[in-house]
Amino acid sequence: MTNITLADLSAEIETNVRKALMEDVGAGDITAQLIPAERLAQAVIITREAAIISGTAWVDAVFRQLDPRVAVHWRVVDGEQVAADRVLFQLEGPARALLSGERAALNFLQTLSGVATRCRHYADLVEGTGVQLLDTRKTIPGLRLAQKYAVTCGGCHNHRIGLYDAFLIKENHIAACGGIAEAVAAAHRIAPGKPVEVEVESLDELEQALRAGADVVMLDELSLADMRTAVGITAGRAKLEASGGIDDGTLRAIAETGVDYISIGALTKHVRAVDLSMRLTQ
Repeated sequence: MTNITLADLSAEIETNVRKALMEDVGAGDITAQLIPAERLAQAVIITREAAIISGTAWVDAVFRQLDPRVAVHWRVVDGEQVAADRVLFQLEGPARALLSGERAALNFLQTLSGVATRCRHYADLVEGTGVQLLDTRKTIPGLRLAQKYAVTCGGCHNHRIGLYDAFLIKENHIAACGGIAEAVAAAHRIAPGKPVEVEVESLDELEQALRAGADVVMLDELSLADMRTAVGITAGRAKLEASGGIDDGTLRAIAETGVDYISIGALTKHVRAVDLSMRLTQ
């Protein structure tokens, strides 16, 4: 499992922002034209609630693409925990650009900070267990890498990025291939060196996956007792990932079974944006 970093995202951020501005500003912000082109202004952006910050680079890119004369002065960094009513950043530059970029910039920051905040909540629940919490592919179309970066800002980790960087062999793949052993063998032939993960629904299927040489075995909705047994059976021969039916009430107990990973679609799927506000101060 390799986490996304900002260094991986330079081109992605520019593309995300370009599309967002085209969607929002289009051929031009007609309301901003009410303001004289030469007018300069300052603005302050605050959070109305406690949050973990993520998305600063997207905000920078919004105003850079709109008007490079806009200066963005950050008071926080990605991954920082902030209290309600905290000033996050200040803007100064042409008033038209500040207002035209407001919605796109805050959309990125509120959404990615929402992901990071939710991830920190889950990470805190398993603190001290040694388990790694993983995201899934249940992401907003077009913002997968951005959301996966936000996951890391909140203290969780990235699973595979897409269908191309690792195998995840599920029930239907197994049925179509004729069995777990056949599916794993085919994966090793198709892309030697790529990680191979197999989803299992019983301890018998776990044994089959281990014999086949799976790198990771996903335990799909196994009981706590079976998860503990699976850890003993596996004895380090593969990594174990728990998945399915996981919420605040069950997460800690699952982590304490000794599995290596727990994947949670809610890290990126059940996201509530952080409440942010921008006000012109001059």
